Formats: sequence, C-alpha cells, structure tokens
Amino acid sequence: MTIPSASPLFSATIAGSLPKPAWLSETQKLWPQWKAEGEELKQAKADATLLWIKAQEDAGLDVIGDGEQSRQHFVHGFLEQVEGIDFEHKVKMGIRDNRYDAMVPQVVAALRLKGRVHAAEARLLRAHTAKKIKFTLPGPMTIVDTVADRFYGDKVKMAMAFAELLNQEALALQADGVDIIQFDEPAFNVYMKDAADWGVKALEVAARGLTCTTAVHICYGYGIKANTDWKASLGEEWRQYETVFPALAKSSIQQVSLECYHSHVPPHLMALLEGKDVMVGVIDVASDEIETPEQVADTIGKALQYVPKNRLLPCTNCGLAPMDREVALKKLQALAQGAALARERYK
Repeated sequence: MTIPSASPLFSATIAGSLPKPAWLSETQKLWPQWKAEGEELKQAKADATLLWIKAQEDAGLDVIGDGEQSRQHFVHGFLEQVEGIDFEHKVKMGIRDNRYDAMVPQVVAALRLKGRVHAAEARLLRAHTAKKIKFTLPGPMTIVDTVADRFYGDKVKMAMAFAELLNQEALALQADGVDIIQFDEPAFNVYMKDAADWGVKALEVAARGLTCTTAVHICYGYGIKANTDWKASLGEEWRQYETVFPALAKSSIQQVSLECYHSHVPPHLMALLEGKDVMVGVIDVASDEIETPEQVADTIGKALQYVPKNRLLPCTNCGLAPMDREVALKKLQALAQGAALARERYK
C-alpha cells in the first residue's frame, strides 16, 4: 500500500458523488437506471471509478474519492447489502420532512450486514492513487429518513441499529486503507433538534473505534428542483447549522463539511466548529455556471475570518451526481485551481 504524503494547505476534495457516464447509467438523475447487468455492470462501475480517479488527479485535487460510481443512490447503495430490508416492495414516502417523494425500500426484520458492502470500490480506489482517499457512507439519521419502517417502530432504535452496521463497514474500510471516512447527514439540516438530541450520538456509534480521520457532510441537498425550491423558501438567513454545530463541536468527529458558496448560511456559524477541520463548500452544485479560481479563493478568504487556515479544506457544497459530466469536470478544475491560488494569497 502506498503511504499518502502530507496534505498541503487548503487540501481540496469533493463532497462525495460525481456524475455517472452515459454508458454506465441514465444521466442527470438522482436515482438513475443502470445500462448493464451482472458482470458487465460490475466492470462498467469499476471503469467509471477509474475514470473519475484519473479526472480528480488531473484536476489537481488533494483527496480522492470513488465518486460513488457503484451506487445508484448515496443511501440505497449501502442498504442493498443489508438483511432485513425489502427492496422488492418499495413504497412511496415523503423524505426530508416531505420535501419530495421517493420510492423507498422497507425495513421488515432485524438489520444485519450480508457481508462487506464497499470492499471492491475501496480497494480499487486505494490501488489506483497515491493520494489520500476519502470514502463516504450515509449517516444513520439520513438512512432512517430514506426507508420505510415496518419493524422497529422507533426512529432512534432503528438509527442505532443502522449505526452499528455502518460501524462494522467503516472499520473494514479503514483496514482497506481508507484515510478519511465521511458520513453524509443532509437530514441534520431538516430535523435540527433531533440531530442535536440523538443524531450526533448515532454518528458517534457509527464512528466508534476508528483511528482514521472521521467526517460528516451536512448540506442543503443536490441541485434538484425540490431542493432549490426548498432553499428559496428559507429566507435571507439559513441558520439550520446553528442547532447542530455545537453538538458536533463536542463530538469525536474530526471534520465537518458544510455548504457556503451561493448559500444564505451566515459565515460566522463556522466559528461554532472550533477545534474541527471545516470542509467549506466553495463550489455551487445547483448551478451549471463554472466558478473561477478567483471566486473559489475569495470564498476561502471569507471563511478564514472564522476558520484557522490549517483547518480549512475547500470542498464542493454537495455531491455532483445529477450534474452534466463536463460541467462537473470543469468545477473540479476550478476547485483545485482556486485552492492553489488561495495558498499563494494566504500562505
């Protein structure tokens, strides 16, 4: 295994997902249908992963991900390897506090892993880059908000059951050579009080025993219409982070990924994350307009008023899965070039 070198100032990375090539699946959809099956699909997923590893390296990113090329959806990709979940009889359910409807699987029995979930993807990623690698998993609270419960009858109990399974896979990913394990918790921005009350505790269970870097990603969602409409209804100041950040500041989670550029999040809320590395969203995932390196560096500069420079990690606001592939590629280049410019400006 290659030992990654020390990270540069303002190490740039993606939040998680990247667009799937048109030969792998439908494009610009949140739940795309695959265009192959069996061994052919398995190979196509690996090919797409290798393509994006190379693209991230060529763009100049410092931490590399698999782009979630093997997952139809960032939550359901994990759930497909969990016993006790019925994917054959999906039901329509409002998710993210009924922001939009989705066809979701049902929890019908006690949960347990069928085996490893992401071993192939993690090992492929580790084998094909010498840089630090990050692997994403859905967080317990967000999973609970993306399945229909027909067994537990208690959200917290079910979240803790999922947290135990996530912990098993996270420990195995660490053994595969993953440097950073990130749990995606967009639900924290919807159910703020619950997130502070028990969501962070479930996150701690998922991260228990990890010695690699741990992270959580909390955003305002992919650039789909339901999310952009919701954001338009939130007013001039988006203060959702204000409730959960103090709880995260007291937690063992080391990095927090948040939305910043083109958002209405008051920048001073970043100061609530004292002692944490802050992945600042400097790339808008809800617009096809390509940021300039200067705009990225400017966003980093504004965040430096509240985050020490050795703790600031430029990132995308959210995943890029539903985006046009060429647009996403140009945004990755802008991210890396902007981080490099910021190193010159603020060294």
